[in-house]
Amino acid sequence: MNGEEEFFDAVTGFDSDNSSGEFSEANQRLTGVIHVDTSKSNGIGKVGDGPPQENGIQKHRTSLPAPMFTRSDFSVWSILKKCIGLELSKITMPIAFNEPLSFLQRITEYMEHVYLIHRASRQPQSLERMQSVAAFAVSAVASQWERTGKPFNPLLGETYELIREDLGFRFISEQVSHHPPISAFYSEGLHQDFLFHGSIYPKLKFWGKSVEAEPRGTITLELLKHKEAYTWTNPTCCVHNVIIGKLWIEQYGTVEILNHRTGDKCVLHFKPCGLFGKELHKVEGYIQDKSKKKLFVIYGKWTECLWGIDPVTYESFRKQERRGDSLRKMKPDDGPEKADCDVADSVPESQETVQVIPGSKLLWRVNTRPPNSAQMYNFTSFTVSLNELETGMEKILAPTDCRLRPDIRGMENGNMGACSHWGLTGRPALATRVRAREEAEWQTRWFHRGSNPYTGTPDWLYAGGYFERDFSGCPDIY
Repeated sequence: MNGEEEFFDAVTGFDSDNSSGEFSEANQRLTGVIHVDTSKSNGIGKVGDGPPQENGIQKHRTSLPAPMFTRSDFSVWSILKKCIGLELSKITMPIAFNEPLSFLQRITEYMEHVYLIHRASRQPQSLERMQSVAAFAVSAVASQWERTGKPFNPLLGETYELIREDLGFRFISEQVSHHPPISAFYSEGLHQDFLFHGSIYPKLKFWGKSVEAEPRGTITLELLKHKEAYTWTNPTCCVHNVIIGKLWIEQYGTVEILNHRTGDKCVLHFKPCGLFGKELHKVEGYIQDKSKKKLFVIYGKWTECLWGIDPVTYESFRKQERRGDSLRKMKPDDGPEKADCDVADSVPESQETVQVIPGSKLLWRVNTRPPNSAQMYNFTSFTVSLNELETGMEKILAPTDCRLRPDIRGMENGNMGACSHWGLTGRPALATRVRAREEAEWQTRWFHRGSNPYTGTPDWLYAGGYFERDFSGCPDIY
């Protein structure tokens, strides 16, 4: 670990040897596509036999066992100013800044709007498929809105599985590397319609008042019926006011989604909020063919919705809009007040919702959050269900599944004492075991190091076999 990484671990608590967590938020084709036998997709029953189940859960919970802990009694600066002169890599952030999920579970939130993948698979035209894939790529980051808590950093060898027969997919992830932290995931449709996989290892930067997570790692979606593969990388996520002030999140950067069969590309610009917040949450872009001809324009907000329209209509509307702006600028006004940047980055006021251009097509709209979301770490309904553990599930899950992790379970149940106790006792013992394993060349269980078959870039590929449920060789990490 270099000095920059040690400093960031100290400020944010991302070091997995400490008790705090990591920020938010694979491909079998090399050896042949996995053919899903839906008659035993979760080891319990056939699809269609009774209510939809996920590891035996028939009805998912709608709230957490306990409300979130207040963070008003803590500040990052109050911790840092007491640690002047100490080795920064040893500073541990209060667990109150976490949320009761592992980073592996946060990755699973990509699947909340999985219906967009199913819709893409049903579309007969490649342009329509790209529209749905682009909507899915945007929807994958929507759950991060107002999520300022840090998920727990996954332990080396930690796993998470999710089977949702009602949503038509199953998902497995594994923490495959400790330094640098790398999380690999793989998902497949229960009706053999898609594969979705990748490995995530964000580059983290501390800018004094903000923390920036620059995405690393390729995300791949394969639509098996059409023999198409799409690849992209997520936008940059930035959390403002980590030292003082109200925390707020923005996403920015360019996301390019490439259809490797047709050469079509979707270019999406996640706009930074700007000085006065006019661009906050906005996404704009277009789909072009391999000759770079624009075929379709996409616009909206990653926190709300995404719309699309043909380029000619879009340009005509924007020209009229610019003419109107020019007329308004001729009228005198006092101008906006200067932003105060000396103490904290002021939280931009949310601008008007997306202005829909006549003739536009709705591509995606975010799910409404539950009414008690603010008391549940701003979780969506999908997220609330991720860590539920019904009686008997522990007999089905791998012993490395993060549902079984004591500190996360303690925090979810409102028992901060149990959460902290395991962080002080279980984690140091685990760190010793991890170092011993690393010296013995730690072997991942469900993923192996390789190259993405479409981009040629380094990737972690699913090795198969998880859902056969032979967990005899799984490590003891809890």
